[in-house]
Amino acid sequence: MNVLALCGSLRAASTNAALLRAIQSLAAPRIVVELFDEIGTLPLFNPDLEGSLPSPVQTFHRRVAAADALMIASPEYAHGVTGTIKNALDWLVGFELFVNKPVVVLNASPRARHADAALRETLQTMSAHILETASVTVPLLGSGLDEKGIVASANLARTLTDMLDEIHRAVDALQRDK
Repeated sequence: MNVLALCGSLRAASTNAALLRAIQSLAAPRIVVELFDEIGTLPLFNPDLEGSLPSPVQTFHRRVAAADALMIASPEYAHGVTGTIKNALDWLVGFELFVNKPVVVLNASPRARHADAALRETLQTMSAHILETASVTVPLLGSGLDEKGIVASANLARTLTDMLDEIHRAVDALQRDK
């Protein structure tokens, strides 16, 4: 199973990126979690470019199409999702292979309720299939944990491996139903 992970933060020390890297470590080898590190190279969305997509967008579309599911972890900025994640999603609005794509929403801060709700609203509007049972809030804000610390935490590792198990079950069930 292949999961494409999108981080809404471009910060080098991003808690959300650390969370995704920890999940990547915990998932192997049964689920391959690939981080889309090129998210910051996507040009600003411009519908005029949809007829001749820029190379970074073509790469993004190929990676999304190849994924069995997407995983999104994004901080909250000013009660909303980051421009980074919104721009990436805007490039998927007209992309037919995104429709009904299973998506897991991760929240690294229990206080980031507005962004979480906004992200879910956007994904629902885009006809994504949000895997609610796999979408979790992981209280990392202010913990000081990097990906190694997240993996080493028995409670966090259990939460994340349970989440990975749920992704596997949900995606398998969706594929069987096709």
